[in-house]
Amino acid sequence: MSDNLSLLMYIKNQLSDLIYINGIIATELTKITENLAAIRHSEEFLQQSKCISEHHTLNQSIIDIVKKYKQTGKYYEDLKNLEKHVLDHDD
Repeated sequence: MSDNLSLLMYIKNQLSDLIYINGIIATELTKITENLAAIRHSEEFLQQSKCISEHHTLNQSIIDIVKKYKQTGKYYEDLKNLEKHVLDHDD
């Protein structure tokens, strides 16, 4: 039984790590999309569109999902760094 519990904890931690990594990928892809729109259409076009506020909302949702699985222990600092980087990206 102990081996089964160890395996389950290992898988749980692995899934938690994958959720964190996917959160990073998702938020960075959003930023890449914004950058490409600015290159293609101009920064002014991007600022006038509703994309920036929608992307911020999407990024907040992604952070909330990651928080569900990474808010304790050694991952707390990683989560705070990700949240600061993603939500304060333009500051």
